[in-house]
Amino acid sequence: MEESIASSQIEGAVTSRVAAKEMLRKDRAPRNKSERMIVNNYQTIQHIIAIKKEPLTPEALLNIHQLMVDQTMDNPDEAGQFRQHDDIHVVDAIESEVIHTPPSFSTLPDFIQDLCEFFNDETPGFFLHPVVKASIIHFLIGYFHPFTDGNGRTARALFYWYLLRKGYWLTEYLSISRVIKESRNQYYRAFQYTEADENDLTYFVVYQVKTLSKAYDELKKYIAHKNQEKQQQLALQRNEGLSPRQAEIVDWLQRDPNVTLSAKEVQIRLGVSNQTARFDIQALIEAGYLADFLINRKERRYVRGPRFDKQT
Repeated sequence: MEESIASSQIEGAVTSRVAAKEMLRKDRAPRNKSERMIVNNYQTIQHIIAIKKEPLTPEALLNIHQLMVDQTMDNPDEAGQFRQHDDIHVVDAIESEVIHTPPSFSTLPDFIQDLCEFFNDETPGFFLHPVVKASIIHFLIGYFHPFTDGNGRTARALFYWYLLRKGYWLTEYLSISRVIKESRNQYYRAFQYTEADENDLTYFVVYQVKTLSKAYDELKKYIAHKNQEKQQQLALQRNEGLSPRQAEIVDWLQRDPNVTLSAKEVQIRLGVSNQTARFDIQALIEAGYLADFLINRKERRYVRGPRFDKQT
């Protein structure tokens, strides 16, 4: 979720992190282009995790782009298609400043072929560290700009794909885009310095390594925070006889007294079936931790129950 939100915000999506997370957790349909960008990014990452061991092909690259920009492009026909013109410039989404003019579209067929060979090559003539190689792949998409829009999001998706393909499973839990968003000017300068210095990729690779390091530090802080939450949940399990999942739901209610849950949201957040989510919800209603109310003839929502009121 963090990666999907931050990657889209880099490209101009306007929404808060809290609102975006709520949309993804509740599986709510996007209401505008910004939310659609985030949903697309989130679904694309899930797709990449599913195909992480497969080779990169021109068709797979086009499919990634199609997923990433679905219903967000000015010209829908350009989704999942390589650009066919040179009327394109890389513009800072915030400052509206032109920062790069990519090579001609006539170079793209050879570039795409070389990119796929580079991505898939398992027996190179010399050692190239996977993080360095993933950074080069990221840079090349940004430099050649094979699409009229969505190149940055696609580049970061390929960066993830390559590292997951090479066994860096922890990458799935890192958000490089969140770090990039906070150092956006350095990100753009890494591209510019590379281009200005005869395409010396050192600038961009160093930036990417620093970004990964910061993302890893943030992950460690997140894990420490989650471990603290787990201790609170274990206390609920011991003292109240709740299951681990039920204790986690109660913990949500303790941390956010005004939260309103749906069965779908519980299902998504816990990663369980709808039937299991409803079983846990019913158990918490019977125990007094949840109360339910109808919002229409079919749908119910769940809030803090009488047990919380007594504690308050």
